Amino acid sequence: MESFSIRVAKDDQVFSASHFITLGDEECERLHGHDYRVTAEVRGNLDASCCVVDFILLRSLLREIIADLDHCVLLPIEYSRICIDSGPKEVEVTCDDLRWVFPQRDCKLLPLANTTTERLAEYIARRLLANLSEQSGARVDSLKVEIEECYGVSAAYRLTP
Repeated sequence: MESFSIRVAKDDQVFSASHFITLGDEECERLHGHDYRVTAEVRGNLDASCCVVDFILLRSLLREIIADLDHCVLLPIEYSRICIDSGPKEVEVTCDDLRWVFPQRDCKLLPLANTTTERLAEYIARRLLANLSEQSGARVDSLKVEIEECYGVSAAYRLTP
């Protein structure tokens, strides 16, 4: 069985963000940050131009998503232990007996249960696939997004529509 894929892994596919994750029912990590490096791979059949998808389009769409996350505090809105009160100027976040207040413009509220690297990869993959389908009409067999949060430590998510 034949299979074609393209992969974009450029040095400028990086975003810097802060987050904390909750582990189990008791542990809440300290607020910290990463310089996340993002790679995307698309598998599918060749189109009339003998391409899976246009490299330039894929890279451009990925960069848009990354830019939206860059230099933000990433906050998950779908976890019951984390309460978020987002006002016009501030975002107040509580988790158990911990409390943070951030400028609203510095926060990115994400439809996630936790801001783990695995869930961030899923979030980016889903947005990327939706944007790719909308912009190019490409029929993708699978899309994989891998995020490296520091050298040698990464998580990946593969989406098969």
